[in-house]
Amino acid sequence: MSRELNEEELQELYAWIDKVPLSRPKRNITRDFSDGVMAAEVAKHFFPKLVDLHNYIPANSTAQKLSNWNLLNRKVFSKMNFHVPEETVKRIVLSAAGVIEPVLSTLREKIDKKLEHTTDNILDLEYFDTRNHEQPHAEIHQTEVAQLRGGDMKKDDKRRQRN
Repeated sequence: MSRELNEEELQELYAWIDKVPLSRPKRNITRDFSDGVMAAEVAKHFFPKLVDLHNYIPANSTAQKLSNWNLLNRKVFSKMNFHVPEETVKRIVLSAAGVIEPVLSTLREKIDKKLEHTTDNILDLEYFDTRNHEQPHAEIHQTEVAQLRGGDMKKDDKRRQRN
């Protein structure tokens, strides 16, 4: 995460960020991401259920920026097997040049990996779904027959009670 990105990697990263709808226009990436809100928005774009944006407060104060980043580390990034070290967070919060780009690059890798893993799980579920649809028809039919028989038995019981 501490390695510097070359020009081509930076351009790819900026193009990727540009594809994500963000609440504020991007002017200076170092300052834009310093409060953690836009980083939360990036994660939210790919994993809507993972991020509650109302927990991230746009801030100018160092304390609130640190709070946002710590919350991101604890609640969101931990679920992606990702952690931004405290020293790096401090440098991001202070808008140090060249610090946020490697973090965003690593975040992108983690997002891609998690999306790939999620897609694999969905494909597994689809496989099992289609396989399980072959047998349930017989089971459903048997259940319906049992329910109908149960209904007939209840009718017979009512007739017996009347007689």
